[in-house]
Amino acid sequence: MSKTVTLRLNDDTYAKFRACAESDNRSLSNFIETSALRYISESEYIDEFEMTEIDSNEELQASLKRALNDAKNKKGTLI
Repeated sequence: MSKTVTLRLNDDTYAKFRACAESDNRSLSNFIETSALRYISESEYIDEFEMTEIDSNEELQASLKRALNDAKNKKGTLI
């Protein structure tokens, strides 16, 4: 079921949101909801630059492999 949320915006922010919504042919409410969901989705996952850094870190990769082996062998304590 949909919920109603009250949001207080200053005039400049409101104007920016309204302009973006109109340029996307969306209602203001839909624009804000879609933008918030997109932000959440993008912040939940690693971006390509972070993944490249993780992949290139040999010490981290070795540690992750040891941890995976330990988990497979049920070694250690899960906290």
